[in-house]
Amino acid sequence: MKIFIVTMGHEFPIEIGNQEQIIEIKRKIEQFIGIPIESQTLSVYGCELVDGLVMEDYDQFITEDSRIDLSVVDQIIAPSNEFPIAVEFSGQRININIDKTETVHSLKQKIQIIYGLPIQTMSLFHSGMELGEDCQNVSEFGIGEFSEVIVFMKTTSRYLSDDSNSRRKMISFVVETSSSLLNAACIPMEMKDSSTVKDVKELLLGGKILPDDEYLFIHKQRIMREKRSLRWHGVENGDFLYVFKGTVSRGEFY
Repeated sequence: MKIFIVTMGHEFPIEIGNQEQIIEIKRKIEQFIGIPIESQTLSVYGCELVDGLVMEDYDQFITEDSRIDLSVVDQIIAPSNEFPIAVEFSGQRININIDKTETVHSLKQKIQIIYGLPIQTMSLFHSGMELGEDCQNVSEFGIGEFSEVIVFMKTTSRYLSDDSNSRRKMISFVVETSSSLLNAACIPMEMKDSSTVKDVKELLLGGKILPDDEYLFIHKQRIMREKRSLRWHGVENGDFLYVFKGTVSRGEFY
């Protein structure tokens, strides 16, 4: 498809493929107008395109005749303030560059482009701590070079909307998958304590965090009952739920 590279008040067309890496686009630009790859920064809607990704990863934002902004940086005169961090979501891990002035909100914008996740339902964690207000700088949470940020999706009220449930407290816990699922990913979650195990499972399946299949949930070495609440199982803040593929034949667990 054809896109337009916009830089210094000018734009020029370039043909690209859906599976073409961003670094290959930069190589074409270098051949076309002579700007070295290391001096190029490509961005869309203010968010930088990551070298290791392909154009298809941005298909929600980049289509035929889209405009891509090209910034040119002299690496000697103006050294970069960027540094790499690792972002993990649903077992997928990718390295991205962020700036020292990065806010929580601008980091979420970059993650939105990479994973296609709604910003309003996104929560970010680093070293077990949730990144707070969107306007805060990520450095306030100890994020530096090679830090790891974990992404998980907030629950919505669609599962629990009646008056009695609305008075229940929220609890934060972690769902950890077995080694055969998502490379043993840890997925932080927050739900009302009156949510059932089935609610947890449906949220993970609906958000494509777990592939469609049958699963067992274990809490404190006990198989959890799908129709029972988290409160009934004694799940508290900071607890771990372990998920494995499989079913239980005894009806009482359903």
